[in-house]
Amino acid sequence: MTTASELDAELEELRSTLRKVQGILPERVDVDPDGIEQGLGKLVLTVVELLRRLLERQALRRMDGGSLSEDEIERMGVALMKLDEKMQELTTQFGLTRDDLNIDLGPLGHLL
Repeated sequence: MTTASELDAELEELRSTLRKVQGILPERVDVDPDGIEQGLGKLVLTVVELLRRLLERQALRRMDGGSLSEDEIERMGVALMKLDEKMQELTTQFGLTRDDLNIDLGPLGHLL
């Protein structure tokens, strides 16, 4: 079971990461009526991919810290695999590749 202080620490780390990423996305979005669906799909999938990777890292940290039971590890692994499969399905549906979701996160490097 995760303690309140562990959750607070994880939330603060997430806030810190989000502050680092803030300002990387352009302030204006060039709206092309013909490509709006793909552009919007790319934006949403990029944000979901960023969150997926953050969740994956948090899961690994919690596993290494011993704060998860075997059952929780199994459920988390299955959930992350399903999310990865859904991401692949959606990128294909929008005519994108995983490389299309790769954004420059400044000092953090590239997403992928």
